[in-house]
Amino acid sequence: MTGFVERGLVFAVALVLALPVVAKDRVAIVDEGGIRAEWKLAEGAKLAAPAYPAEFAARGDNVCVAIGYAIQPDGSTSDFSLLKGWASSTGGDREPAPGFWEAFAQAGGAAVSQWKFQPRPEVASPRPVYTVATMHFIGREAADAAALRSRCAIADLAGYVQKQKWNRYQAGNLTKNELERFQRLRFSKPAMVEQPGVTPIPTGRR
Repeated sequence: MTGFVERGLVFAVALVLALPVVAKDRVAIVDEGGIRAEWKLAEGAKLAAPAYPAEFAARGDNVCVAIGYAIQPDGSTSDFSLLKGWASSTGGDREPAPGFWEAFAQAGGAAVSQWKFQPRPEVASPRPVYTVATMHFIGREAADAAALRSRCAIADLAGYVQKQKWNRYQAGNLTKNELERFQRLRFSKPAMVEQPGVTPIPTGRR
């Protein structure tokens, strides 16, 4: 991977390394849609959709992104990161133009930052969770939204993060102890990591 997607993957795997292991700071890694067991959309809240970045509208790519984010105990969202991206002009995750992935990541993160959740009535002590939202952007050519989103869907979020950590280890960017530590957390029930220390998606544009 190149460009901002690559940096986003580094951000994603960094979430298990940033903070010391403190029980109250742990969050579950939950697949997309898996938050329903404890969380629901807050009363009166809507799932804001991302706007197509104006600076790349002329290109007209069909695009999808997978945005990682955390749901905090108060139902707010945080720790946004780009985990995966796909663009029609390159047929994959190769960045079509400088700043492309950063712009789409910012658009996705801006939308998710407006989301608000609340615990289900039967949940007395809701846990913070780290999950993912798959979003699509339709360009000049018509496209099936579900098919477009499927190109960025991550079926096993914890496994996806583990794979990226293994790739980093093989490249010499991750120590053996860090990898073993993550594997212990990955295979515990439920899969848990520390409070995400994901580097935020930049708010400024280049």
